[in-house]
Amino acid sequence: MDFDYKSRVKKVFETVSESDGFLITNIKNIKYITGFTGSFAVAVITEKDCYLLVDFRYLQQAKMQTRAEIVYFKNSWIERLKDLLSELKIKKLSFETSCSFEIYQKLKETLDIELIPQNYKIEKLRAIKEDKEIENIKQAIKKAETAFLNIKHLIKEGVTEKAIAKALEEEIKNFGSETLPFSVIVASGKNSSMPHWRSSDKTLNSGDFVIIDWGAEHNGYFSDMTRTFIIGNATEKQIEIYSIVNKARASAIEHCKAGVIAKEIDAIARDLIKNSNYGEKFGHGLGHGVGLDVHELPKINHYSEEIITEGMVFTIEPGIYIEEFGGVRIEDMVLINKGAAVVLTTLPRDLEIL
Repeated sequence: MDFDYKSRVKKVFETVSESDGFLITNIKNIKYITGFTGSFAVAVITEKDCYLLVDFRYLQQAKMQTRAEIVYFKNSWIERLKDLLSELKIKKLSFETSCSFEIYQKLKETLDIELIPQNYKIEKLRAIKEDKEIENIKQAIKKAETAFLNIKHLIKEGVTEKAIAKALEEEIKNFGSETLPFSVIVASGKNSSMPHWRSSDKTLNSGDFVIIDWGAEHNGYFSDMTRTFIIGNATEKQIEIYSIVNKARASAIEHCKAGVIAKEIDAIARDLIKNSNYGEKFGHGLGHGVGLDVHELPKINHYSEEIITEGMVFTIEPGIYIEEFGGVRIEDMVLINKGAAVVLTTLPRDLEIL
C-alpha cells in the first residue's frame, strides 16, 4: 500500500459528518480508500476505521492488499452488512447515489436505519491527486507515448484504421499496461468527423486527417491523449482548422490555474473556435479529470462550476469536426502544480504530414 490509509479514511468520513457510517459500493472508490483491486466488494467507513466486505473469492487477496478490517460474507452481503451495522451501532448510514436502484431497494428493505444519499463525495477527494498518484499517471503517460512512437511508422497510406489500432493496443500492453482505459480510436478521412469513432477496415488515403486517441495504465491509473495527422498532402483548409484547434488548446492551457472556474477554461477554447467561425463544429466538453477512471472529476465544460485546485490532473482536448470532410482533436494532460498548469504529455503538437 503506497498511500496513507488512515488519512484517506478520515477524509472520507469527514465528508459525511451527519452519518455514523458511509457505505461505499463504487469499486474504484473502494480501491482508492483501501487498495483492494478485486472486482467486487463493499465497504463501510466509520469515524475510526473501514470495514471491507468480501466473499471467498477475494478473502486472501483482501488480506494481502489492505489494512481495512476484513468482513467475510458467505451468501448475502446485505445480510452481513445488517449484522455489521448492528455491531457498530450505526443508526444513520450514508450511501453513494451511484449505486444501482436494485441495491438501494434492497438496502431499504433490509436495513431498519436512516439512509442518507451522498453524491460524488469520494470522487471530489480523488480529483486532488497525491504525489504517488501523479507519479503513477506520469508512468501511464510514458507507456502510452513510448508505445505510440514504436508504431507511428504504420500511420501511412494504405494501412487500415484497425491495423493501426490493433498494433497500438498490443504495444501498450507490451509495455506493461494490465488494461486499456478505452479501445484505441483511429479515425481517418470522413470518419475523423465523429469524435468517438473507433476504427474500421477503411484504409488511410492521401489527404486524410487521422485522429488517434489512446491511453495506458500504471498501477490502476490511466493516461489519455490524442494527436491528429494528415496523410500525404494537406489543403489550406486542413491547415487552418488544425491551427485553430492547436491555438485553442494552448490558450486554454495558459488559463488553467488554481482558483479558476472550470467553465472559464472551456470558454477560452470555445470562444476562439467560435470566433474562427467553427463554433458549431465543437460540440463536446473541453476536458475531464483522469486517474483511477479515465473520465472523472473535474469536468471541464461550458457549464461546470468546479474550482480548479492544486493537484488536479485533467485533459484539454478541443476539436473541430466537419461532416463529410473530417476533424481535428489535440489532447494533452495537465497537472495543476504551484498554481499553474504543467503539461504532462510530451508528444509534438505541431502539424505533422506523414
